[in-house]
Amino acid sequence: MSATEASMTALTIRLEDELFAVEASRVREILDLVAITEVPSAPDFVGGLINVRGRVVPLADLRVMFGMHRPEPDEDTRIVVMEVDIDGEPTIAGILADKVHDVTEIESASIEEAPKVGMRWRPEFVKGIGKRNGGFIIIPDMERIFETSGGRSASAANSEERPAS
Repeated sequence: MSATEASMTALTIRLEDELFAVEASRVREILDLVAITEVPSAPDFVGGLINVRGRVVPLADLRVMFGMHRPEPDEDTRIVVMEVDIDGEPTIAGILADKVHDVTEIESASIEEAPKVGMRWRPEFVKGIGKRNGGFIIIPDMERIFETSGGRSASAANSEERPAS
């Protein structure tokens, strides 16, 4: 987000007891829970595929990346279908949300960098922390989360380049 932007229009979602915000311009649609096809040997983070209007879409669970409990889906569970850039390519993916709240404006002045210590989540997966109504809203770095989950993290690349001993 550039410093010249006055605010970020965001869709707020709940994961466990935390409020997260994803850029509303990236959201394509919000679905009720649909049939999920499990993918054997897939990472926990992207362990399934869904059918969205005839298109195969990977379904990701941010709770895995943030080390959260994974409750059984309930009547509030939704799938947020969004566009994410992975290695510069726009990709459609779904993310699970315990509940979808609303679309809101988060003032750029209220968004701060994630602290490197004292956080429950890995700071490299958090683009920023916004403030709204006296509470905090976590803004995940979706590109970094999806690139890391896809095995493109620096540590994975380094391990692939090591010669066998």
